[in-house]
Amino acid sequence: MDDTQVANYYAQVGPRLDRLPVSPFHWRLLRLIAYGMFLDAFEIYLAGGVLGVLVKEGWSDLASNANFISATFVGMVIGTWFAGVLGDRYGRRFSYQLNLLIFGVGALAAAAAPSMNWLIAARLVMGIGLGAEIVVGYATLTEFVPPSTRGRWLSGLSVFTNSALFVSALLGYVIIPNLGWRAMFILAGVGALVVWQMRKSMPESPRWLESQGRHEEAEKILSGFEAEAAVRGNLPPIAAVPVSTKPARSITELFSGELLGRVIAGSVLCIAVSVALYGLITWLPTIFVKQGHSVAASLGFTTLMSLGGPVGAALGFVLADRLPRRAAITGTIVAIIVLAIGYSQASNETLFVVAGFALVTAIYFLVAIGWALYVPELFPTDLRMRGTGICNTAGRLATIATPYAVVSIFSSYGLGGVLGLVGVVMAIAGVAVLVWGPEMSKKPL
Repeated sequence: MDDTQVANYYAQVGPRLDRLPVSPFHWRLLRLIAYGMFLDAFEIYLAGGVLGVLVKEGWSDLASNANFISATFVGMVIGTWFAGVLGDRYGRRFSYQLNLLIFGVGALAAAAAPSMNWLIAARLVMGIGLGAEIVVGYATLTEFVPPSTRGRWLSGLSVFTNSALFVSALLGYVIIPNLGWRAMFILAGVGALVVWQMRKSMPESPRWLESQGRHEEAEKILSGFEAEAAVRGNLPPIAAVPVSTKPARSITELFSGELLGRVIAGSVLCIAVSVALYGLITWLPTIFVKQGHSVAASLGFTTLMSLGGPVGAALGFVLADRLPRRAAITGTIVAIIVLAIGYSQASNETLFVVAGFALVTAIYFLVAIGWALYVPELFPTDLRMRGTGICNTAGRLATIATPYAVVSIFSSYGLGGVLGLVGVVMAIAGVAVLVWGPEMSKKPL
């Protein structure tokens, strides 16, 4: 066959993947991706409990805690950007393995920290790996699962990932008072290196291989998938699609035409989610301590509220393929704003915890359907990692300043002021999605 015939023959990777029923290879991929995503989230969320204890013990203060959180986001900006570049240049698998190694080693260095400055520097290194993991994880799974159930798969990954919020709070409640905060970093670091070893068996994305002209490699992987799926019965016919003759596109394509609007919608949504997660939820134990609660009570309140993480993600799993993307995202943003107002007005501890749980649930529902599902869907395969990386980089850049804003706002206006910040950025995100965000529900990539 000549080059045109070869392209015609192999240019069915997307339709061939999209027609496959749920098969063992889907579940293997989900597990390999989910293990790393869980540890990534666990590593991020353990900071809340650790920082609250460091303040209580006099090892740190609000300013140093802000430096720690900002160092996390400086690292995540670097990691997020290079994850997109490396993922589109060298492959999803390469980028995935590199970031796991970086944040695993960084976590072990943090466990050995002799001072707060050392801990902040180690957190910067961890942040590079943490930022990359989020970009590569959701975008990679997007490329393997069919459009009819893509919402359930991505939201399912989000359920597992965001259960780390509750697990980290619960383990912090048990481990930190008995074994100290260093044990939390050891647990995360060792876990990351174990998953790094497991992921050596992870296949590369056939869509990415096809986009790079590596047709024979894509065919080998895809034929294996089809053989597994065929065991369960005859496969549906392959949908006819035109063969693309477009040359490889540069990153500048993302800043013009229709793709620019998608970059804007995705970036503002990532900013809003990041401010909610790391301007509010990560700070809850420290805020409770500064309000006069004991370490045990602060960690207890946080643990109860953090149950909203897996509950919100689970709601995303149930509803993602049943709701239009834009309506679900903007409706959830309205709910977050209303719940933030109610949370700030809670008159006793019971209402405080219940309202906090509801607010966390809504935020993590938005994480599942917006950050995890909608943003990777916005971009074509050859630009998906870079497009997703740009959106996540915007979120990380915004949250570098968020810790200092939280310290200033909390000192002047208390928790209500922090919740006001979250409400404002959420409202802006809702407008951006309505104006520039396309509807992506059940559409082929």
